[in-house]
Amino acid sequence: MISFDSAALGLPDWSLFKFPPPADAGFIPPPPPGTTSFAPPFEIPDHIYQAVLDPKVPLTIAAVYAISAKLLNAYNKSTGKKPWGISKTLPFKWFVIAHNIFLAVYSAWTWWGMFNALRRTVVSPLGPTGVSGFLDSMCQINGESGAGNAIFWDEAAGSWQTFTADGVMVASAEPSRYAAGRMWNEGLAFYGWLFYLSKFYEVFDTLIILAKGKLSSTLQTYHHAGAMMCMWAGMRYMSVPIWIFVFFNSFIHAMMYTYYTVTAFNIRVPMFIKRSLTSMQITQFLVGGSGAMIHSFIYYTIPVMAGESVSASSAAASASAAANASAGLVGSIKNSFGRQVTPCITSSGTTFAIWLNVFYLTPLTYLFVSFFIESYLRRSNAPAKNVKNRRLSNSVAIAEKAGWEAAKNVEREVYGESNEGAAKKGKNGRVLRNRN
Repeated sequence: MISFDSAALGLPDWSLFKFPPPADAGFIPPPPPGTTSFAPPFEIPDHIYQAVLDPKVPLTIAAVYAISAKLLNAYNKSTGKKPWGISKTLPFKWFVIAHNIFLAVYSAWTWWGMFNALRRTVVSPLGPTGVSGFLDSMCQINGESGAGNAIFWDEAAGSWQTFTADGVMVASAEPSRYAAGRMWNEGLAFYGWLFYLSKFYEVFDTLIILAKGKLSSTLQTYHHAGAMMCMWAGMRYMSVPIWIFVFFNSFIHAMMYTYYTVTAFNIRVPMFIKRSLTSMQITQFLVGGSGAMIHSFIYYTIPVMAGESVSASSAAASASAAANASAGLVGSIKNSFGRQVTPCITSSGTTFAIWLNVFYLTPLTYLFVSFFIESYLRRSNAPAKNVKNRRLSNSVAIAEKAGWEAAKNVEREVYGESNEGAAKKGKNGRVLRNRN
């Protein structure tokens, strides 16, 4: 294990890798408007909130979507990829514009909501509680604010636990939905749930492509269906890394759908904006998967009440102690300074959600990297002028061109671009359509 003051990196406890994960922990609906420092603009009825997080909902919708895309692909092939009649009508054109405007505005609203949620809950690593306080605010999303005040699910005990008397639970021994200061109640439960629903609506992107006579690639279908399942798992198991998906993807969507709205009115967009958006779309594959994965390897210390015995109340702490004892970082579950070593991830449900997201993003990341290597090697064999004086600049140019060519290949594979369309747009650097 690698230690950094009050934080450390180490292997996760393998007991957290269970499939299917236990469903006992449940999930907490967001607070009603006006009950915490976070004020939702409207209330989501608890029975609706819980109903759509039933696993049958995303599985059914994803299956219907995949089968429909396959059948409509076959239909488009049978007609020689002829655009549907409706795609040439004025109502269709205005539907596409309204669709893009709606998703641009909704995505910007979601991003701003999550930005404020993070601003209210994330503790600065330069503050009095240091890195451990920062990690505690990022890793534990239920309970009152303050290092050590979190409430987490203990699978060994089959109940919610806390290290401090300040942890707020309700009569049913669950985290209170009215407790302020941590990410779930301060916005993630609300914005994350709506973002999960938006993944179902985004299948209209595929329908628009099909209506224009194009084909939806297998990888594009996988991309849409996988996003539904990843968002479901993150919200169902209250997995903290799901904020990465909501925050960054909504930011990308806000800009992307704004771009599509502008281009729908035949307004020219500068090339550097197109390239920047393409780069940001690809980067989110890499950053999102890496950021989610690292949560499973983080350990940090938190303060606990003097004289309190926590060995029976925290399976996570026991797992941490077992993992760290050989490295000499933990001599007992609670040391003489009243500090507790705890892992960032404490439940198999959260672990399942994290690694589902990682495995979902892996093919997309692999696709980009493989295309980049292929493009780079192909371009690196091309003759260069003035090699003696321009060797460095040519290398940079080759890498940049390879990156954009790889991005276009990813666009074609992930987002269903036809070869003809890609060839026509190759010179003007058309930005790839994000359909996360």
